[in-house]
Amino acid sequence: MSIAQTNEALQKLRADVISAGVSSVTPVHVASARGAVVRDVEGREYIDFGGGIGVMNIGHCHPKVVAAIKAQAEKFTHTCFMVSPYEVAIKLADRLCRVTPGSFAKKAIFVNSGAEAVENAVKIARYYTKRPAVIVFDNAYHGRTLLTMSMTSKVKPYKWGFGPFAPEVYRIPFGDVAGPEKLKDVFIQQVNPEAVACVVAEPVQGEGGFIAAPPGYFQQLAKICRENGILFVADEIQSGMGRTGTMFAIEHWGVEPDLITVAKSLGAGMPIAAVVGRREIMDSVHPSGLGGTYGGNPVACAAALAVLEAFEEEDMLGKAKALGQTLKGRFEAWQKRFKIIGEIRGLGAMLGLALVKGDRREPAAEEAKKLAAFCLERGLIILVCGTYGNVVRVLVPFVITGEQLEKGLKILEEGLAAVSK
Repeated sequence: MSIAQTNEALQKLRADVISAGVSSVTPVHVASARGAVVRDVEGREYIDFGGGIGVMNIGHCHPKVVAAIKAQAEKFTHTCFMVSPYEVAIKLADRLCRVTPGSFAKKAIFVNSGAEAVENAVKIARYYTKRPAVIVFDNAYHGRTLLTMSMTSKVKPYKWGFGPFAPEVYRIPFGDVAGPEKLKDVFIQQVNPEAVACVVAEPVQGEGGFIAAPPGYFQQLAKICRENGILFVADEIQSGMGRTGTMFAIEHWGVEPDLITVAKSLGAGMPIAAVVGRREIMDSVHPSGLGGTYGGNPVACAAALAVLEAFEEEDMLGKAKALGQTLKGRFEAWQKRFKIIGEIRGLGAMLGLALVKGDRREPAAEEAKKLAAFCLERGLIILVCGTYGNVVRVLVPFVITGEQLEKGLKILEEGLAAVSK
């Protein structure tokens, strides 16, 4: 079926053939993308401050990634690692075991998405500990499968109408200084600690509003877990791969998680995710207890290896740190100028602006939507998140040029001025 290459025509066809349950933030239909810029089917360019929801940390169509995908696709695209394994997946596992935090021996498994990674981390923790319960946090987001949806905090749109949910999931507050002590309350009021397999936490909460835990938080939490034979799982789907200035956000707290989940920017757009953890834990599961037809797809593994190569050879962490410093400086100046900015959240280049209104400083969700629309009209893509939909999150590709960054920040600044009136 031939259709005119316009956003309007594609939007009309989309409405006819794509489930209404799948929404899109913008009506922009992308034809190409490079670095920190996407171009739509009508030729208009947009500076991308969303990065495909944290997937494009090293930028769209990075030359190393494109070359790796092409080279692997010409060799073979699939055999199923569970049938006929291959070098590229083994090499990637080796690299991940070396770059993830932890001075102990590690092993990895590959799956296709962040939700799959979290689900498998829980499976492994349950198998190793022989315990059923999982503890998660307020504002958490872990995915859309039955288990990870149950672990996710926000009801609408993620959980609304999709129950009943998976059992043995318990929730505690996140981010306040006394937070880890809340775990002890859960042990008294909700679940016996001897029944808890793992605590799963995002070091910096993503969809929940870019909330970072305070200093000392995860050290104390990990200590309580160790004292009770509970595994600590760091969900680094969005906060990992350099986003906060360290390869993984949990490094800011100096904690070595028992298991860590990785996805999003690991593949720079290719669908790949991993669980990496202590060797004895990862090896506890019986043969064929873990796996999946597409897990560790060779083309996706080649892309991920190229991503890690780019980090090593192009100082991506240095770029992330510099970007984070620039953003924080600008945001702090804006906070003094615009009363609508109630709080600057996050770490490194994973920053969000919590918008508020009125004397009671209530969440300004409508203003956040208007700001996103204002920016889109002027060629800037930004994303909104948070429990109350009032947090403007910034996930800028590390390779953005100075000129592009300044242009994008100017549009965002103008938008803040407009919605502040």
